[in-house]
Amino acid sequence: MRARVFLRKDVRKELANGHSWIYANEIETQDQADDGGLVDVFTHSKQFLGIGYINSSSLIRVRIISRLRHQIDETFFGSKIERAIRLRKKTLPGRRSIRVVFGESDGLPGLIVDKFSDYLVIQISTLGMARMKEQIVGALVKVLQPKGIYEKTDGSFLDKEGMEEIHEWLFRSGPIIIPFEVHGLKFLADLKGQKTGFFLDQVENAQQVAAYFRDSTVLDMFAYSGNFSVHALAAGAKSCEVVDISERALGVARETMRINGFEGKVNFSNKNAFDYLREVESGSFDAVIVDPPSLVKSRTTIENALRGYKELNLRAIKAIKSGGVLATASCSQLISKGSWDNMLSEAFQDNKTVGVQLLSCGQPPDHPVADPVKESNYLKFKAFAITPLAAF
Repeated sequence: MRARVFLRKDVRKELANGHSWIYANEIETQDQADDGGLVDVFTHSKQFLGIGYINSSSLIRVRIISRLRHQIDETFFGSKIERAIRLRKKTLPGRRSIRVVFGESDGLPGLIVDKFSDYLVIQISTLGMARMKEQIVGALVKVLQPKGIYEKTDGSFLDKEGMEEIHEWLFRSGPIIIPFEVHGLKFLADLKGQKTGFFLDQVENAQQVAAYFRDSTVLDMFAYSGNFSVHALAAGAKSCEVVDISERALGVARETMRINGFEGKVNFSNKNAFDYLREVESGSFDAVIVDPPSLVKSRTTIENALRGYKELNLRAIKAIKSGGVLATASCSQLISKGSWDNMLSEAFQDNKTVGVQLLSCGQPPDHPVADPVKESNYLKFKAFAITPLAAF
């Protein structure tokens, strides 16, 4: 029999509508339970709410993984994974490299699964999911029949969850740099790089904005392995300046350009983006892409992060020729769309420019937003035509 958790009367209404997180202060009483173990969750009136896993070390004390009294086993995970795949087949038909599981949005909080061609890369961010790894891997093998499954679990959450960093093959083995294709272009997922090895959340945005880079000189900031630049060059950009602080990432970017036949049109710069933008001359490029990592570590750092985003965009705008294009993104979930839009408006105003919006996007279909889980909505992406205020 599983341990039981009983909630307070005044819990958030989102819990009843599909949100999976239960905070410590929403629990009235609970049975003794091992961290990472499964528990049955009940409302204040003792109505069954769902099955979750518990961690006394986490502010998010319980994460719900089922609203029904399922047996939580390989079959359970297989069913959830199959449902996620069916959704993606409708929205991205034929895509072989894709995010298969996106945590809470697919009813599997704490689990990310990316598919690069015939290989899977998983990231587990909670102790409860880590305890069920064997069943998860078994389900992935059965449903997707991959050539290999690699776990790439690292990040600031490890200490909070009582977990250790893991980088290893869980099923068979494969290359550390995995080749794959999206939109007919060739890319490389680096298992020694960031996150799962490649940022699949930006491939649709890169394709959509690329049309605005035709016949342009493009500056690609925080380029990582070159996603935006490859799409830009494929769409007819004249050249790309690829900037990243990681020499390893630039090495992967160089190889990515080579296998796509673009090496003669690209220059690489191993620099801090803030330093590069401070040094670049005004009006040096027809277009600038700003796709930084999250600058927000917690709610207490939001204002500092907004100042950082403003500085990046302010300097990026200065580097753009009149009539050029700014493509800019934020992956900071804690920064609201309104705050981000206001920051961009201030950057335009301080530069005495007008930004005419060309494109406004968010997450692609394989990174779906679950309505009750507002935290699953994190990516903001816009493109603007830049005109001096005096000439507008």
